[in-house]
Amino acid sequence: MQKNIKLSLTLVAFLSSLHAQDTTKVVLEPLTITSTAIKTDELKSTDSVEIYTQEDIEKAHVQNLYEFLNSQTSVIATPSYGNPFNQKLDMRGFGNNGYENIVITINGRRMNNIDMVPAMLSSIPPSSIEKIEIIKSSGIVVGGDGANAGVINIITKQNNDKVVSFYLGTNGVADSSFYLGHKDEKLYISASGEAQKDSGTRDIDSNGNTNENKFSTGSFNLAYQATEALELSLGATFARTNVIYGGSLTEEQYNSDPSQKGSWSVEQEYDSDVLSAGMKYYINDNLTMNATLNRERKKSNYITYSNVYNYDYKSLSASVDYASDALSIKVGVDGFDGKLSTSGADLTKKNLAGFFMSQFSVDDITLKAGYRYETTAFDNDSGDNESEALHGVELGINKMLSKNSSVFFNYAHSYQSSALDRLFTLSTGTYNGYVKPSQAHNYTLGYNHITKANKFKASIYYIDLKDEIYYYADPSYTNSRNTNIDKSHKYGLDISDKFLISNEFNVVLNYNYVQAIIDEEVENSNDYSGNKLPGVSDHNVKATLGYTPNEATTLVLTQIYRSEAYAANDFNNNFSQKQDPYMTTDISITYAKKSWEVFAKINNIFNQSNGLWIKDDNIYPINFTTTAIAGFTLKY
Repeated sequence: MQKNIKLSLTLVAFLSSLHAQDTTKVVLEPLTITSTAIKTDELKSTDSVEIYTQEDIEKAHVQNLYEFLNSQTSVIATPSYGNPFNQKLDMRGFGNNGYENIVITINGRRMNNIDMVPAMLSSIPPSSIEKIEIIKSSGIVVGGDGANAGVINIITKQNNDKVVSFYLGTNGVADSSFYLGHKDEKLYISASGEAQKDSGTRDIDSNGNTNENKFSTGSFNLAYQATEALELSLGATFARTNVIYGGSLTEEQYNSDPSQKGSWSVEQEYDSDVLSAGMKYYINDNLTMNATLNRERKKSNYITYSNVYNYDYKSLSASVDYASDALSIKVGVDGFDGKLSTSGADLTKKNLAGFFMSQFSVDDITLKAGYRYETTAFDNDSGDNESEALHGVELGINKMLSKNSSVFFNYAHSYQSSALDRLFTLSTGTYNGYVKPSQAHNYTLGYNHITKANKFKASIYYIDLKDEIYYYADPSYTNSRNTNIDKSHKYGLDISDKFLISNEFNVVLNYNYVQAIIDEEVENSNDYSGNKLPGVSDHNVKATLGYTPNEATTLVLTQIYRSEAYAANDFNNNFSQKQDPYMTTDISITYAKKSWEVFAKINNIFNQSNGLWIKDDNIYPINFTTTAIAGFTLKY
């Protein structure tokens, strides 16, 4: 098996070393970053940015957005203790808490939760997405609280596509999705939805029951050009999930059969309903006013434990934008009111912010400067409360070296406030003590080179952190608590390259090297100074080889590798078991005509076992067996 994996990587490296001869059929070009504070060409961006288009997502034939992020981008996605619908994300070495340091938005609406539950990206059908923009170590000014590692912006379609897709797979997988859009000069209207189920890959008891899962999601969006100057919009989305996930295994159990039942299993229902309204008023050719209001209600029902959590989120954002050829300015306010109700308590977290972002271009220089002031406030029924005033800063410069290449440098001062369940016991509302917000100084130096045949990006970064938030898991189970790492730092290298070798062959490579070091932290007489942050792999490699023998057929081979790491709770770096390297090799084939396509995909073709190590003999199997899907898509 190891030889097969090495052979795949060798093949990718060999083909990528060939020189392009004829790339007239497909060409690469700089894309526009549309969801940041100020639109800009990615070649002129002052930030380290990854952009993935609707075409990239469609070609990947993924079952959900997590699979796309994990296989095609520098982001790492891991099922949260086995839950595939709420996965933890990481980039730039934040480890097990990485998802709390990434702000995720969909059409400008924050998806982050006020507790430690990851954002539910499974509620977004891949077929509805127009673009994904990943801004690393930046985005705090507009993204706000939690953008220490960066921001992931998701933009859904607004076009005339009519798409229906269906596939079946191993383990009882069945999925159907649709997108129906209409757009003219006055009106845009769309509806999209997806339903998926599977019979599971693990046993949860001795009666043959498995960790079966199912979800459904839908959305409706409307935009109307009421006058020449005024655009109004409305949106509604829903998601319904039911998931059963198994408990951890010992190393002996994992090595013998990762599909066997663990020490426990959980059944959870997780529902979300969102209503949105917005307006855009064009004051003149250069000046625009925007406002968006969102209301989200969510319910998490842990059926196994009879625990129900109800969420009520209200958010408002408004801005005035000025744009000319040389200067762009955005001034705005954000407000967020989040409430979490359980059988024993009501807890709230509120954020209020004002921000300013500017970008100035002259000749071959682009300059960026922005500032954000944000207050956070926490409350429970008993009157226990905490508040904080936080400051975010972004500065950046991009220098064009030629029409195809540029260098950039940016600095960001970012922050992440605590989640509610780090301060309070959710079931009772009991106040457990304050956890200070983490604050980070981010420095990034990068290089871009984009031609018709090659899109190459590289950046090095350094992150200096104070009060990084973590959970101290006391081995004796008596002093465990949420607290802060006094001082820590991270540094690394990101490389991405999309190379059109010829009309038939193309290669995409993502490589990330990271070191995450604890500088100062003593907890319960344990001195972690100089240790590595657990759960962070030094090396993360994703390589994709595409082969198009004719206009209709595409064959894609993808290899993913992450090096070993310390187990998630191993802050002393002395557990006897480490996080194993993660490896998987996937292959897909697509046959497409103008209005239809058929496709098939095999994931983990070498049946590589993978797992998430929390501590010794506490392992959650993930992507540990070969799976396959086959389906078709109709386009009108």
